[in-house]
Amino acid sequence: MNVQEFVSKWKGSSLRERSASQSHFNDLCAALDEPTPTDVDPTGDLYCFDKGATKDSGSDGWADVWKKDHFAWEYKGKRANLDEAFIQLRQYLLALNNPPLLIVCDMNVFRIVTNWTNCVSERYEFSLDDLLENENFKKLKWAMSDPEKLRPQRTRHMVTEEVAGKFANLAQSLRNRGNDPVVVAHFINRLVFCMFAEDVGLLPEKMFSRMLEGAKQNPHEFQNLASQLFEAMSKGGLVGFEKVDYFNGGLFDDETALGLTEEEIKVTISASKLDWSEIDPSILGTLFERGLDPAKRAQLGAHYTDREKIQLLIDPVIVRPLMGEWSEVKTKIESHLDQIQRVGSSGRKTRHRNQANKELHRFLQQLREFTVLDPACGSGNFLFLALHALKDIEHQSQLEAEALGLQRQFPSIGPENVKGIEINEYAAELARLSIWIGEIQWMLRNGFNVEKDPILKPLDTIECRNAILSKDDEIPDWPSADVVIGNPPFLGNRRIRNALGDEVADLLPKLYHDLVYGKPDLVCYWFARAGMLLRDRKIERFGFVATNSIRGGTNRKVLDTIVESASIFEAWSDEPWIVEGAAVRVSLICINQSILPNYMLNGREVDQIHTDLTAGVGLTKAVSLLSNKDIAFQGDLKRGSFEVSGELARNWLVLRGNPNGKPNSDVLKPWFNGKDITDRPKDMWIVDFGDNVAEEDAAMYEEPFEYIRKYVKPDRLQTKEEKSRTFWFRHWNTRPGMWKRIEKLSRYIATPRVSKHRVFVWCDTRVCPDSAVVAIARDDDTTFGILHSRFHEAWALRLGTSLTDRPRYTPVTTFRTFPFPEGLSPDVSAELYQNNAHAIAIAKAARELVEARDRWLFPEELIQWSDEVVPGYPKRPIPTNDKAKQFLKKRTLTQLYNSKPTWLENLHQALDEAVAKAYGWNNDITEEESLQALLDLNLQTDN
Repeated sequence: MNVQEFVSKWKGSSLRERSASQSHFNDLCAALDEPTPTDVDPTGDLYCFDKGATKDSGSDGWADVWKKDHFAWEYKGKRANLDEAFIQLRQYLLALNNPPLLIVCDMNVFRIVTNWTNCVSERYEFSLDDLLENENFKKLKWAMSDPEKLRPQRTRHMVTEEVAGKFANLAQSLRNRGNDPVVVAHFINRLVFCMFAEDVGLLPEKMFSRMLEGAKQNPHEFQNLASQLFEAMSKGGLVGFEKVDYFNGGLFDDETALGLTEEEIKVTISASKLDWSEIDPSILGTLFERGLDPAKRAQLGAHYTDREKIQLLIDPVIVRPLMGEWSEVKTKIESHLDQIQRVGSSGRKTRHRNQANKELHRFLQQLREFTVLDPACGSGNFLFLALHALKDIEHQSQLEAEALGLQRQFPSIGPENVKGIEINEYAAELARLSIWIGEIQWMLRNGFNVEKDPILKPLDTIECRNAILSKDDEIPDWPSADVVIGNPPFLGNRRIRNALGDEVADLLPKLYHDLVYGKPDLVCYWFARAGMLLRDRKIERFGFVATNSIRGGTNRKVLDTIVESASIFEAWSDEPWIVEGAAVRVSLICINQSILPNYMLNGREVDQIHTDLTAGVGLTKAVSLLSNKDIAFQGDLKRGSFEVSGELARNWLVLRGNPNGKPNSDVLKPWFNGKDITDRPKDMWIVDFGDNVAEEDAAMYEEPFEYIRKYVKPDRLQTKEEKSRTFWFRHWNTRPGMWKRIEKLSRYIATPRVSKHRVFVWCDTRVCPDSAVVAIARDDDTTFGILHSRFHEAWALRLGTSLTDRPRYTPVTTFRTFPFPEGLSPDVSAELYQNNAHAIAIAKAARELVEARDRWLFPEELIQWSDEVVPGYPKRPIPTNDKAKQFLKKRTLTQLYNSKPTWLENLHQALDEAVAKAYGWNNDITEEESLQALLDLNLQTDN
């Protein structure tokens, strides 16, 4: 059968839906040269008629035709109401795995509606006669075999961002005229909702757009017209002769409206022409927040991230546990319904059916009482998606129960099932707006009418207050909930004082001393508060986003304490995330009360998840070793522009005539940071007056002092710390303990605190390491070799944290905990093991590595080593010419370890073998085996 024959046959057909639908579809498949369901899938698992129909339920199924990941298709008789058919099909989307295409047909008219989650929906409608046109023929062909060709190019995110941009300009214009920012934000939110309500049919016949068009001719009338509309929406009423439903909910609590200029009305009209029904609430809040409340955009609160990332918490904390409970209930229901077929008496049949209904109603009631709390809800991203998840679970369980023959009820889960705490008043209102819009969208997309009187239920469950500190400076109560989720604010411990003030910065560690250690990042206090509720059995589980630094150091202590009576049951240790437009790396952590048979880490099943968010060897048990104390130091912390170019430093070095008669070399040192190690040295120096020098003495070094007075003092005087203001001419911390150790050595070992590759280099003791460097006060090749082995690198990676995707090395967690081979620990003088065969082998391998590496970094034919302008400083490398200079730019340790040529691998392998022998291990020992052995050594060491 070709298309022409198909059209001719079915234009003349008068068969009813029930008898004709499958025949119509089979003929269409023939005309499109596509297989029928029975041709390719006799089991009906992927492609079938009457999807969801069961032999005993009496149901007609969820769709007349269904093809997994392609379409759901509903037939009606000729000239039937396709809108009703479409609504009916929508009610079963969850049971049909949310197919990308929804198709309804009355034998004569075909309607295709796209249904991709994050895309703006598009609709195509054509008749049998239109099918003769190639474009329409192709649409049905693609629906059958290649639905991606019908995927809309315009995403909901794109629409939302366009909308936000228009209203950001409008809000700025209103603020510029002196209107209060909070009043402006509330007014804009009303406009937003009116446009949404209009496009989903909750305001009659484009009423809002008509009002705007009318006001365009007489802008001075806009305020009065908008006030009339808002007043009607506040309690229900008339605007002219047209009835407006009761909305309110707090968004329309009065008739207040702001006046708009002609140009602002035009902007609003332009915005109203967009499809507001497709606005995505999960990003609407943050995008609008940036435009409507710019002064607060950097405050604690909402951060945009895509819904797939948010689901990484919602699925394990909400969806999977509840669906697991439903699976158990469904099994009981099926058992009762099976008994109906086996028992004889009608009374026993009735009892089993009643029991099946009781099981269903009990589950639904528990589900309807289930609440989710986000105690840092921002503009509502997490709560909106949590609400959708709960509504999906309720709907899916009812659909599955209906397929078994039980009666389906109207959805009853709503905004009251989600609760929030938000310190920013404006963000709290945005959260309510997002939840209202999300609720209405879900109802309409799933084929249900929106409940009215009022349409917007009051959302007092979104509280505007501080979640971790009460007005009485106590630990605040959180609203009762079953589970807690959220994205608490990302604020490092060093920024808390500037952002929240000295009083709060000092008070928080004292209040939460039972669960936090030292002065952790701000997010740890949310973990601590949720941990208390979990410990006291007031919540079942919680899931939070945190910066990935929670895996180590002071921050990890809060997880250590929580898991003493709970367990991390799912986690993503290092994921990309967006905070106010910037990319960061985060950890997603889910914790519950009970011990589970298996756990999920980074999408893989593991036996246990440790608090450093690893599986396998539990290195979080490792302790600091006395033998490693006072050996590794974070470098000089300057807090100001004390560094100068090599050219300027050399000018000062040759100057004479300081009032004290002393040379500037007293206060000048070559300086390097982490990038000087991983890239090429930048030839920078630093002015360092020392740790205790008085201002009048520092001033005697005239040129360096005047430079610091000009470029450092202004910034230092702006800080809140008295020490920084008073001693503005000194570095914040010169690390006197480090210099005391280093000055006795011939050289010292250095490594970047944060870098892609864990590399170690030798440094002259006259070079000042920046705070971005860890300086290790040892000058022997054996220690260098042990640190540069794969065993120490693996230990450092597991016990360190990271900055975005670059591992961080710390003196305490990664160095001080590391157990060296017996007799070769840092508290032993190198002279005492100079005859040790293992020490000799390691030293030899380390020297060969460094020498080969240095020849690659500083080729003799391209480098000249020059003495400094005054004695007492290390020589510096100078390229022989411009060509050499350009060539050497590419020769960096980062580039070398990115490519890791064979010669470098061979040298590292030789070093690793020497170190392995010192530990008494085989050369082929695996990373996990070596880590376990190192942990055993750490715990066996007498401290």
